[in-house]
Amino acid sequence: MTHLTIRTIPCLLAAVLLTAPTVVHAQAPPDASAQGGTNSAGLPSRVDWTFNVDAGWGTFGFGNSLFDNPKEGVPENLSDQWFEGYVKPAISGTYKLKSSSEIYGKLSVVGERTYGSAPELYGPDVSSFGPEDASIGWRSGKSIGSSENLVDVTVGRAQYRIGHGFLLWDGAAEGGSRGGYWTNARKAFEFAAIGRVKPGPHLGEVFYLDKDELDEGDSGTRVLGGNYEYAYGEHTTLGASYMKLFAHQDIKPGRDGLNVFNVRAYTAPVTQLPDLSFEFEYASERNGDALDSNAWTLQGAYQLNTITWKPRLSYRYAFFQGNDPTTTANEAFDPLLLGFYDWGTWWQGEIAGEYFLSNSNLVSHQFRAHVQPRDSISGGVIFYNFGLDQPQAVAPTVTDKDVALETDFYTDWKLNKNFTASIVLAFANPGSAVEQATGRTSSFRYGMVYLGYSF
Repeated sequence: MTHLTIRTIPCLLAAVLLTAPTVVHAQAPPDASAQGGTNSAGLPSRVDWTFNVDAGWGTFGFGNSLFDNPKEGVPENLSDQWFEGYVKPAISGTYKLKSSSEIYGKLSVVGERTYGSAPELYGPDVSSFGPEDASIGWRSGKSIGSSENLVDVTVGRAQYRIGHGFLLWDGAAEGGSRGGYWTNARKAFEFAAIGRVKPGPHLGEVFYLDKDELDEGDSGTRVLGGNYEYAYGEHTTLGASYMKLFAHQDIKPGRDGLNVFNVRAYTAPVTQLPDLSFEFEYASERNGDALDSNAWTLQGAYQLNTITWKPRLSYRYAFFQGNDPTTTANEAFDPLLLGFYDWGTWWQGEIAGEYFLSNSNLVSHQFRAHVQPRDSISGGVIFYNFGLDQPQAVAPTVTDKDVALETDFYTDWKLNKNFTASIVLAFANPGSAVEQATGRTSSFRYGMVYLGYSF
């Protein structure tokens, strides 16, 4: 995207929404009572405006820290103690046409800061400020077909997600020179063009996405693809996606020209046991010798809704292929643009997955127990056993597959309608593979207190 194009989007959005009454007047002059005017904020009253402010602040401590930035692959060292904070104000508007279709748009900016650490590359205080959402769209309402909003089109800086974030969720990079490594306030793509058709239980989507990347780690990642989902009843969703990726060939040779095929199912298939659920997802990455890899995951969960605290027990297996050094092809799975859907999904482990393990050359077992003592409080514990698929892909000296055993304790407490507090304590015992690769033998310790605000 050129700077001219990016700057044009918010101007176009503002022009459409702010001149909405004039457009309607030109089509059919309404009576005086319907002409509207401006509201107390000086904005056109015939547009349904929504104002939001999201903010967050956290303190992080990491004993025997190990940083390898599995998210963006750029140098990162946040030391053993640091703070992060961000503010994200937003305004969105919807203008309803006579046909019942709607024009809508959103503008937002993000300011974020990482401080109190001593990273060698960027200094002890890293901050950034810039645009986040700047999109405009149209949805059909009841003007087309029998389904409401049968057609929906969005263009601009916008978010786009598939499934539970196994492959495609987060459109922006964080950390590095931007700060905000963990808070991850930015999620919109630098440019997105998304078309949706939703007749009944079917959903079809086509999209083009350009990732918003760090200046020091710009891979030129773009995604062109399609997604289909079918909702079978209330408890089952089946999906399939195809993506074609492009990137700078000298930086991401396996990603440039990559074909990705994905199928998934989220289901509670037994009518007599609605609390028993399963999730399955498979991804195939094909790009000749540049990349030929697979990944898949299977999870089973059972929630006891009839007893106090509604405990939910689950087990998940996940496999992400690693590169076999004995072949000429590259088999190292590309994690693509995954994101945070829930604790442990798909950043696996508050120590390992957040700071030194990526979803490539990885085999993980996750055991989780989740409880909800009150509507406003939930929490649980997650156990991980991490291993390697191909040990020598890490280094010739690594022969063991054992990476780490990790335990995460987490609590989310909704203090009121605006504030939510999250607390994490985590411990990880490095395995023989980590010792062989880094010489580390001491256990990792991690703690976090985070306060989020939403208005």
